Amino acid sequence: MTKMWKAAFFLMLAVSFTAQADAWQEGQHYTKLTTPVQTRSGDKIEVAEVFWYGCPHCYTFKPLIEAWEKDIADDVEFVLLPAALGRSWEPHARAFYTVEAMGKLEQTHDALFNALARDRRKLNSAEELAGYLADYGVDEEAFVKTFNSFGVNAKMQQAQAKIRGARITGTPTMLVNGKYTVSASMSGSHENMIKVVDYLVEKERAAR
Repeated sequence: MTKMWKAAFFLMLAVSFTAQADAWQEGQHYTKLTTPVQTRSGDKIEVAEVFWYGCPHCYTFKPLIEAWEKDIADDVEFVLLPAALGRSWEPHARAFYTVEAMGKLEQTHDALFNALARDRRKLNSAEELAGYLADYGVDEEAFVKTFNSFGVNAKMQQAQAKIRGARITGTPTMLVNGKYTVSASMSGSHENMIKVVDYLVEKERAAR
């Protein structure tokens, strides 16, 4: 790569970033947290989706964010944060950490979305969730035991403290590097959420 080509390339990036800065404004399209929350991604830029398995908007957003995740840069880490914004959401957040602990998240993530957001099934206890997930290779007894375990309790407390600290009140919400929140209501659409996330990732990258 010649010096001239490099200069042109970085100029193009700068122009693109400036154009995005004109399009996405703090307080209008995203919120900057007064007090950032802790991330777990080390040197990487953490992008977290705060979601609920029973949320129809999360269900609609799911294929978009999954397509985005496939092409993320090496310096970005995507994480899922199941929200328990109401008491009825708590079993589903616990279910996420339970199947994760059991090594069954990949086999059950879509199934939980389908049951709760698409089909509106009433799976509100460890036993009901275990019975449903048995068809997806989950041991019912082990699920119930893990559901109430110290490890899952700790993960739940950490996640909900982070969500509260970010002042998140709805799903889906994207939390970028513990500093910014993005929602469809602010950005204008689910597609715009991803565009704003990309802008904020680049903003964090440029600040390093």
